[in-house]
Amino acid sequence: MRMDVDMFQELLARVSPRITKCHNNRLPICPGLKIAVTLCFVATGNSYASLAYSFRVAHNTISLFVPEVCDAIVEEYRQQHFATPSNPDEWRDVADKFSSRWNLPHTCGALDGKHVAIRKPPRAGSRYYNYKGFHSIVIMALVDAEYKFLWANVGAEGARSDAAIFQVCSLRLSLQEGTLGLPPAEPLPGDDRDTPFFIVGDDAFPLRHWLQKPFSLRDLTHDKRVYNYRLSRARRVVENAFGILASTFRVLLTTLHVLPDNGQSVTKGYLVLHNILRTRYPNLRNEDVDQDVDGMIVPGSWRNVGVLDDCQREGSTGERCTRQGRELRLYLMHYFNSQAGKVPWQEAAIRI
Repeated sequence: MRMDVDMFQELLARVSPRITKCHNNRLPICPGLKIAVTLCFVATGNSYASLAYSFRVAHNTISLFVPEVCDAIVEEYRQQHFATPSNPDEWRDVADKFSSRWNLPHTCGALDGKHVAIRKPPRAGSRYYNYKGFHSIVIMALVDAEYKFLWANVGAEGARSDAAIFQVCSLRLSLQEGTLGLPPAEPLPGDDRDTPFFIVGDDAFPLRHWLQKPFSLRDLTHDKRVYNYRLSRARRVVENAFGILASTFRVLLTTLHVLPDNGQSVTKGYLVLHNILRTRYPNLRNEDVDQDVDGMIVPGSWRNVGVLDDCQREGSTGERCTRQGRELRLYLMHYFNSQAGKVPWQEAAIRI
């Protein structure tokens, strides 16, 4: 397609200066070939040995420049395509899209973690061995309403749980200290009480006034089921973002035969490439994602062919819900069941 040619030419022009090396005794590999091999690697998941045969480049040489090219892509495009919002206006724009598209106002992102399989690192013990029975590094990411990554923590050992990784990450620290730049509390649509802005996650994360999660599935009342349904509509975007990512970059569905540091470089590279594609071609691969038809969710095709393993939900840090978190969840529950906050199809949806 024409867009593929244009995108490659842009990458060549912008990334080449970062990966061009001069050698006194031999001709260097041209930047275009390095970029082509790297894109083929992340798009297909073919092994270095297979790529060596196709591109006539030694596999050990490929193993050296693929992380280098990915690092260069990240450095060149990070500020333009992977900059986390930093002020109230930018976060309010994220929240407005969640409200208009997924009917969950004041939501500033959906959070989740996924495993990326790697070979066992030397002398790593069991640090990278996850509960699914393979070695991995973890992507923990915050996603906007249009399946773009707003923030990501890449490289945590696979043996750690979602809760343990989130406990020490920069996003949590910023949320907890109020330095992320979220807008000040303001009324929900049709309401008159100031309500804080927040992100959403699953049950692995702590309930806070800045992070909302579902009610336990035990003893669910009607109103709690409505809240869980409304929250899940917004939380699905992070699952779908990972689904699009795996469908586009098939290397995610293989085992990376690289060291963890190189695995981080490759992973950050295709996260940035994903955001570039979502910005330039927003309808690309939308046929793969879950479809919302009058509030009824039709599962996307990625769930059959591109599923990434979730992080472990056990092993929580033992944090208790805060009073402010519980109060906000109850207030949102009542709001979603009120005339001001309900949507027409939610009663039918919770009966399915």
